[in-house]
Amino acid sequence: MEFKDHVCELLNTIDVCQVFFDITVNFDLTKNYLDLIITYTTLMILLSRIEERKAIIGLYNYAHEMTHGASDREYPRLGQMIVDYENPLKKMMEEFVPHSKSLSDALISLQMVYPRRNLSADQWRNAQLLSLISAPSTMLNPAQSDTMPCEYLSLDAMEKWIIFGFILCHGILNSDATALNLWKLALQSSSCLALFRDEVFHIHKAAEDLFVNIRGYNKRINDIRECKEAAVSHAGSMHRERRKFLRSALKELATVLSDQPGLLGPKALFVFMALSFARDEIIWLLRHADNMPKKSADDFIDKHIAELIFYMEELRAHVRKYGPVMQRYYVQYLSGFDAVVLNELVQNLSVCPEDESIIMSSFVNTMTSLSVKQVEDGEVFDFRGMRLDWFRLQAYTSVSKASLGLADHRELGKMMNTIIFHTKMVDSLVEMLVETSDLSIFCFYSRAFEKMFQQCLELPSQSRYSIAFPLLCTHFMSCTHELCPEERHHIGDRSLSLCNMFLDEMAKQARNLITDICTEQCTLSDQLLPKHCAKTISQAVNKKSKKQTGKKGEPEREKPGVESMRKNRLVVTNLDKLHTALSELCFSINYVPNMVVWEHTFTPREYLTSHLEIRFTKSIVGMTMYNQATQEIAKPSELLTSVRAYMTVLQSIENYVQIDITRVFNNVLLQQTQHLDSHGEPTITSLYTNWYLETLLRQVSNGHIAYFPAMKAFVNLPTENELTFNAEEYSDISEMRALSELLGPYGMKFLSESLMWHISSQVAELKKLVVENVEVLTQMRTSFDKPDQMAALFKRLSSVDSVLKRMTIIGVILSFRSLAQEALRDVLSYHIPFLVSSIEDFKDHIPRETDMKVAMNVYELSSAAGLPCEIDPALVVALSSQKSGHCNNIHCLAKAINQIAAALFTIHKGSIEDRLKEFLALASSSLLKIGQETDKTTTRNRESVYLLLDMIVQESPFLTMDLLESCFPYVLLRNAYHAVYKQSVTSSA
Repeated sequence: MEFKDHVCELLNTIDVCQVFFDITVNFDLTKNYLDLIITYTTLMILLSRIEERKAIIGLYNYAHEMTHGASDREYPRLGQMIVDYENPLKKMMEEFVPHSKSLSDALISLQMVYPRRNLSADQWRNAQLLSLISAPSTMLNPAQSDTMPCEYLSLDAMEKWIIFGFILCHGILNSDATALNLWKLALQSSSCLALFRDEVFHIHKAAEDLFVNIRGYNKRINDIRECKEAAVSHAGSMHRERRKFLRSALKELATVLSDQPGLLGPKALFVFMALSFARDEIIWLLRHADNMPKKSADDFIDKHIAELIFYMEELRAHVRKYGPVMQRYYVQYLSGFDAVVLNELVQNLSVCPEDESIIMSSFVNTMTSLSVKQVEDGEVFDFRGMRLDWFRLQAYTSVSKASLGLADHRELGKMMNTIIFHTKMVDSLVEMLVETSDLSIFCFYSRAFEKMFQQCLELPSQSRYSIAFPLLCTHFMSCTHELCPEERHHIGDRSLSLCNMFLDEMAKQARNLITDICTEQCTLSDQLLPKHCAKTISQAVNKKSKKQTGKKGEPEREKPGVESMRKNRLVVTNLDKLHTALSELCFSINYVPNMVVWEHTFTPREYLTSHLEIRFTKSIVGMTMYNQATQEIAKPSELLTSVRAYMTVLQSIENYVQIDITRVFNNVLLQQTQHLDSHGEPTITSLYTNWYLETLLRQVSNGHIAYFPAMKAFVNLPTENELTFNAEEYSDISEMRALSELLGPYGMKFLSESLMWHISSQVAELKKLVVENVEVLTQMRTSFDKPDQMAALFKRLSSVDSVLKRMTIIGVILSFRSLAQEALRDVLSYHIPFLVSSIEDFKDHIPRETDMKVAMNVYELSSAAGLPCEIDPALVVALSSQKSGHCNNIHCLAKAINQIAAALFTIHKGSIEDRLKEFLALASSSLLKIGQETDKTTTRNRESVYLLLDMIVQESPFLTMDLLESCFPYVLLRNAYHAVYKQSVTSSA
């Protein structure tokens, strides 16, 4: 009510003063006058659209009565206004009859501006609009116009003024051809206008409904219908062609300005014209896409809209980046040219009242005092006072009885409009960007916004411009208003969620493309694996022997590398398409390092990095192809080949985007060396550890696989039930090295700890057996030199076979670990040779008398590097904490006895050397006693046991052959070797 009263009062005052309106002369006064009328009209239309408005004001009045004890005194008027404005435009047509003269004058002044702005794309193209290079000789000349602020005036705003203005003062349409032409031109350009945000007004139907009841308006109604038909038929294609022209024009402008930013000074007007033109076309499309009765749907689906928005953002970025360049130019322009010209104009005025003279002089003085040094010193400029004075001066000089009439001094008005534009180039660049290129309207068309984004990503040629959509989210906060602070959070949250969604989708799309490329490269790498060369070798051998194998006409297998052979440049492979799409999308992700949306900083590259880490992690685990049901798993060497191919592709991403791919590798691969990753998911370390322990070593203990020291591998034994895998292909030196490359020292340490956990469980069982036989063993220890007594005591021992089996299992596990440690040592020696040699030197030269705790630290370091140690630190830790254990064959007993003894005697603070010497004495005595036995059962496998004693001494770093010969004749060992060899030959025959 108060707003309506003030508007009516102001409009009456303007009519009484007979104010002169001309958009080309008193621009600010005319623009604000027309904006006021449109705001008033829009408000009334929106009020009439509130369905429960009567109930709302009734509830308001009831609440007022409850609170204050009486109804609001303005309530009757408010109620009457609601009733009167049921049909707001009809009521306002009556209301605006006295204001028709002022309003029609202001609207008709648009005849020099609106038709020039509402041209077709061909006319723009012929005029080479917005082109800096069309006339190279004038490139440095400042862009000039008599109507500077009108050049970038919103077409959307002018159409609102014309449509609503001529509805309110419709009488002029019958008497003035200019007015009618403006009206018809506006009606042909659009089908609807924006009232507020996404609320639209369908102009043809509303105008026809209003004029149908007015006598003598049949001709106007026919005009409306003709214009509607023209809008439906031609407006879509006209605006489509405009957008097409603007894409190329803005691209050229942005390219030239990025190369020569100094042109932003003289050609600033072109930049703001380009932004305003593009903004108008984008908003028109957004508004009409859902509200146009479509004859040609293609005209309202623009898959290239992202490109236009992108070039707008590029121009905005140039203005923000090179603001000081523009300031320097226009500070000199104002002080060196504008001040001089204005001073001459003022001096030549025939009449200049004192008040006006003071204001004019202040303008000249303000401009004259400017200098480039102020820009260099970073001084903040503020010309708002000057612009406000000019607005006041327009009001003073536009009334009918003014001493200095602006209508009679148009040159002064045009010059001041130009000066005002120049001042904005110095202190209001950000505000100018908002005025000419704000697209916060997308906040209220979120569905269309998201659809445009999806179309952009789906079209490979447009994906490079997809960053425009997150950048648009930075505009959203400019649509908030201080009179409605509560919606700031709502709009801010929407901007954040949309920006996050867009960046996330872009990163996902890039990730998917990278994954597809990786898959292709892994397939190509797989073709180079040794297993695929067998067929080629076979064919070569058969060709030499002239054997005909296979069916005739069988296609020859393509050799690796054939995919790189191109017969011509037109051949495009799937990999080429993927790389092209990726480079386009990565351009977008790499376009800005970060963006600020509602005080939140977004970094597009981090989205990509995050998605690459997640996908790389899943891919590595997926490439192991572990099947828990069948216990199948990829060979380490094949997985390593695939991982390297994957990493090569990821490294190439640094050519497209400035991301630290090494960080991705470190984060992902280091997590894969642990038991679980950061999300609690199993890693390749846990998968391979479980497979080797639960599948390979378990089959060894079941007698299906044997360890062959000479081959340094586990090999399948011929059995009734064939295994689904070949043990040698998973345990030979090349596979173990590949495993070490994949798991790294941390992963191999986890593997060792898991192995030791199984050993400790076997040792726990052995301890139980020792406790069970402790009395007999104690007597045997003191009676090893009494053969008869030893024979009797031996018969009293229980579970001897169980001890042998468990020690064999321990030996198998330790043999596998020695393979793993050797492979780790080889890998580390290749990658860090100097560090490994230093560790090895440190280990070899540790003094014997060193404290055991210090020595264990050295051994732990050496073991982590894969070096063999006198005392196995992992085994010491496992046995000292007594955890659990696992599996294998008899020749592994030597390793088991030595390492278990070293670990146990270290834990129990005993002398390892002395205890092993004692063991050697007991063992040799028992074996010599066996040599004198005649019982076949007792002497079974005697020679093999002799060799086992020899292997124990060879394996031990604490026992020597001299010590063995002192208590066990070497001739027995020589005879044993001969007997075992002879027996093996016989059995093989």
